[in-house]
Amino acid sequence: MTYRDRFEAVYDAYYPAIHQYAARRTGSPDDTADVISETFLTAWRRIGEVPEGEEALLWLYGVARRVLANRQRGDVRRAVLAERLRAELAADRPVSPVDLDHVRAAFDQLPARDREVLALACWEGLTSRQIATVMGGTALAARTRLSRARKRMAAALERQASLTIAMGEA
Repeated sequence: MTYRDRFEAVYDAYYPAIHQYAARRTGSPDDTADVISETFLTAWRRIGEVPEGEEALLWLYGVARRVLANRQRGDVRRAVLAERLRAELAADRPVSPVDLDHVRAAFDQLPARDREVLALACWEGLTSRQIATVMGGTALAARTRLSRARKRMAAALERQASLTIAMGEA
């Protein structure tokens, strides 16, 4: 019997039991599918270690249990990280989002290519050479593109300021 034949026999025999095991312990069909796939991937990789007969099911339950535990630890780590990032972002925000509405409106008026080059320069802090690598092209072309995007942004900000003044006088 080849490794493939052995795996297919184990899969056919125990898939329903592993499916039920995972479904009872996860919150969604996608999570269930992930647990099943990781469990049988481990079985495929370690098919030589999978016991014979009913012991194979117990071995698969053990693998599925560890997969679930790893997923739970990962979920907890992600939740802690997300909370920490939210706190850091809230602490780093020097102005409220309302104060930046005119900047966002001006930025949104720009063509997508201008927005991207400005974002890479301002938000990501990339140099012209680095922008050229990201966007494809030369450093000179990136510098030129950035310069033109900054001019268009300045003009868009002027238009936003004029609109704000005009709306305030009305």
